[in-house]
Amino acid sequence: MENPLHPFELHQLVQLSLFGVDISLNKAVLMMWVVVGLAATLLVLGGASRRLVPTKLQSLAELLVEFIRGIIIDTMGQDGIRFFPLVATLFVFILFSNLLGLIPGSYTVTSQIAVTGAFALMVYGLSIVLGFLLHGVKFFGILIPPGTPGWLLPLMMPIELISQLARPISLAVRLFANMTAGHVILGVLFGLAITGGALIGWLPFAFTIAMNALEVGIAFIQAYIFTVLTCVYLGDAVHLHGHEAHAH
Repeated sequence: MENPLHPFELHQLVQLSLFGVDISLNKAVLMMWVVVGLAATLLVLGGASRRLVPTKLQSLAELLVEFIRGIIIDTMGQDGIRFFPLVATLFVFILFSNLLGLIPGSYTVTSQIAVTGAFALMVYGLSIVLGFLLHGVKFFGILIPPGTPGWLLPLMMPIELISQLARPISLAVRLFANMTAGHVILGVLFGLAITGGALIGWLPFAFTIAMNALEVGIAFIQAYIFTVLTCVYLGDAVHLHGHEAHAH
């Protein structure tokens, strides 16, 4: 039976170099361009008509916008709408990457820790920069939970610091691990269905169909979780312990 991790291996399709930096094309790079192109095309077409009686594509685009807007308002408040372009881009890219990766022969971009790690570092780095820009040195107060007695600070601050540093790691690994694990299970089940023969091969094949349906749900859930946590981290930077942010 073929190694279930084989589909995640990347090989150069076109070797390219720019000023000594390797920018060779592989399946992951091509798939990212496909995701960007398809998502942009569908959203542009969906927003181009703007009919009073919306088309199916327009309704889908409006539903997506309202869904992302609801996430932002629920986690960050009304003033969090300023981050809509960033949050919407992350959600749509991750969602389309997850869903298109389920098509046989394609590649799941979010199964690469380099991709999810880059997103996580970008989001968390932005939240840190934003926090210091809005609050200055007061942003260090994020390491002190509200209502903590003074004698507990030497214990709580290191714990909060570790918790903060773990945020980008957990954000990256959660998405990467779920996408990778699901595809590995599908690969194993499909391999068993092929090698099992007509007598018992139908059982793993039936599980494969069920797992595919489950993976579609997981694709939405993981995009949703990543988006919610992004909003939470940015919201913590804007509203330090629930107080309204103010520009210095």
